[in-house]
Amino acid sequence: MPVTDVQQDIDTRTLTIVAEFAAPVERIWQVYADPRQLEKVWGPPTYPATVVEHNLTPGGRTTYFMTGPDGEKYAGYWEITATDEPRSFSFDDGFADEDFNPNAEMPVSKNVFTFAEFDGGTRATYVSTYESAEALQQVLDMGVIEGASSAINQIDELVAS
Repeated sequence: MPVTDVQQDIDTRTLTIVAEFAAPVERIWQVYADPRQLEKVWGPPTYPATVVEHNLTPGGRTTYFMTGPDGEKYAGYWEITATDEPRSFSFDDGFADEDFNPNAEMPVSKNVFTFAEFDGGTRATYVSTYESAEALQQVLDMGVIEGASSAINQIDELVAS
C-alpha cells in the first residue's frame, strides 16, 4: 500500500498523508493533471469520481462528483491557488451543491500536494489544513482518513497499467 503515514493535528488543524509510489514524479503529476486519470483515484473505490471541469492552473477550477453505492451523488470543487509542475500544487477543496456552488455549511480545506523523488520513485505528501479544529474533526468523523487513504492507494494500480 502506498500510504506510509497519516498524521492528524487538531491544534494546527492539519491532516497529513504521506505515500510512496514506484513511479517517477512526472508520472504522479500526470495522474492529477489528467481528468480521466484523476477520476480513477479521487475518491474511495466505492465512491468513484466523475470530473466535470478540470483546470490545474492558478485561478483554475476543478469540479467533480462522487457516486456512492446507492447512486447518490456528492459534489465538490477545487480552486487552484498555485502550481509548480510537476512538483506541487495547492488548492482549496470544498463540498458543493449539484450545480457546483460551494456549500457554506461544510468545511473547506487548504491543500498542498507535493511530489518529490524518493528511492527511485516518488514520495507524495498531502497536507490539508482546515479553518477550525471543529471543521477538521467534522471530516475526521466523516471518515476522511479512510476515504483519502483508499483513494490514494489506487494510484499504484493506475500507474502500473
